[in-house]
Amino acid sequence: MHDIRAVRADPAAFDAALARRGLAPVSAELLSLDASRRAAQTTAQEAQARRNALAKEIGQGKRQGADTTALEAEATGLRARMEGLDAEAKRAEEAQARILEALPNLLDADVPEGADESANVVLHQHGEIPALPFAPKQHFELGEALGGMDFATAAKLAGSRFAVLRGPLARLERAIGQWMLNLHLDEHGYTETAVPLLVNDATMYGTGQLPKFAEDLFRTTDGRWLIPTAEVPLTNTVRDEILPEAALPLRLASLSPCFRSEAGSAGRDTRGMIRQHQFAKVEMVSVTTPDASAEEHERMTRCAERVLTELGLTWRRIVLCAGDTGFGAAKTYDLEVWLPGQGAWREISSCSNCRDFQARRMNARVRPREGKGNLFLHTLNGSGVAVGRALIAVMETHQREDGSIGIPSVLRPFMGGSEAIPAA
Repeated sequence: MHDIRAVRADPAAFDAALARRGLAPVSAELLSLDASRRAAQTTAQEAQARRNALAKEIGQGKRQGADTTALEAEATGLRARMEGLDAEAKRAEEAQARILEALPNLLDADVPEGADESANVVLHQHGEIPALPFAPKQHFELGEALGGMDFATAAKLAGSRFAVLRGPLARLERAIGQWMLNLHLDEHGYTETAVPLLVNDATMYGTGQLPKFAEDLFRTTDGRWLIPTAEVPLTNTVRDEILPEAALPLRLASLSPCFRSEAGSAGRDTRGMIRQHQFAKVEMVSVTTPDASAEEHERMTRCAERVLTELGLTWRRIVLCAGDTGFGAAKTYDLEVWLPGQGAWREISSCSNCRDFQARRMNARVRPREGKGNLFLHTLNGSGVAVGRALIAVMETHQREDGSIGIPSVLRPFMGGSEAIPAA
């Protein structure tokens, strides 16, 4: 959400910032609505002042026995006029809010220019692309051969874009999620937080899912929404709060199911577990002061990178360009992992600094140690990481020619000490 005062202060700069995302100028329309709202409010205040004066004149006149009919008629007319002005101001304010709430965050100055993902910039890579001495298989080929990945039964139960995992693969997925969560809690200083999987409109609005992305969500018949990521409830825990600076940074982590309709993804990744309606993810959320959010962004991304390194995966960090950066983010790092079976890089984590964009929607502020006035908080979120995609990456990276799958050492305590999932 944007502050109309920033638009007033420099409308050309605001339009230029939106242009980086390929959006048309909106400042003229916003300022016109803003002027209408302010004019109506000013006129209403003047009318109220006149009514107050009339009330005194009417009272004095009645005490003196004077005829106050004309004064009372004027007061009645002013009341009707004020009601009309209030309605006019409200209409302008609501129209202004509808425009503002649909606008994405403004980008950091160092976000690369570009219209789409082809302009994203690789910052660094960890590990070499593995050269397996055999033709690697994709995860669904491996999983089906092991008898542990069943898409036909999932389709019978729920439809497309679901999977049933059995035996060692189900245990491996659980192991990945539990290990990742423990890593963030024990070594990265996050606080485990179990959150509702169903949330209300205000919660979805606070992090920017509503109203723009309603079609990407699942809604229940009683008006609640299934969370697309634990970022939504985690971040909203500070909604309508004023936190003391001493309580920051607030670092929260959750392992939860996530639900996405995948609207617009018809024909993409239809086989396997890359793009599912339901999946598990470890989510990291940080809430901090404005001057600390840039460093917190770097720290959060390093936490996600640690996960991939410990799992023995080849990965790279990418900074998203202007045209590929998400709606609520001012800057985003994506982590991509190499999948030998696909012979391609695929996103496995996304870490974003939203600065005060979400905090303004949530009315979440910080009380500084020094100085007067409260400031809007800065919020950040990152995948730490997506469990299903980590399972895919482990399977494809650590596959063996006989169809067995090596288990990374950090996961073995969760797998009964096993070093591998044997071939069927």
